[in-house]
Amino acid sequence: MEFVLTPETILVALGIFVARLINQTLDTVRFMMTIRGRKLVAWIMGFSETAIFVVTLSAVFSDLNNILYIVAYAAGFATGNTVGMLVEERLAIGYIHLRIISSKRGSAIADKLRKEGYGVTEIPARGKDGTVTLLDVSVRRKQVKEVHDLAQKVDKSAFISSEEMRPLWRGYWGGARQRF
Repeated sequence: MEFVLTPETILVALGIFVARLINQTLDTVRFMMTIRGRKLVAWIMGFSETAIFVVTLSAVFSDLNNILYIVAYAAGFATGNTVGMLVEERLAIGYIHLRIISSKRGSAIADKLRKEGYGVTEIPARGKDGTVTLLDVSVRRKQVKEVHDLAQKVDKSAFISSEEMRPLWRGYWGGARQRF
């Protein structure tokens, strides 16, 4: 292994890093699109990602003795994972199922959410310390913060959990019946 610093090797290493960063960012977002059933988007991203991968890997294999290329490849991969997660988070494509548990103000939270146009299923339940209200709310990922903030304004002690979901059929969704 050698460590050669010429303008050409630095430029190639930078190219490898940027290409791998883009490749891995696409991979991370493509994976999330696949999970969410976005077939065409996942196909286009997968095609692009593979083309970039082959070109990038061939650049690294062209000089396996140059440690700088290997470091650039690994750094691009690691950075691309993080950037992909940030991009996917900003896109917020998909749906979340929220479960809100309140020991005293469940009905008030449900009323507030309904006034804002959210569908809420209100379920009486029993917790460790007695009766509670369990609220089921399914929203687009972009709406999670708003629902969280509305619930917290009514009951700061409400317990809120979330899980990713993939709607299968119709239901109340933001004031209108929709097919998914």
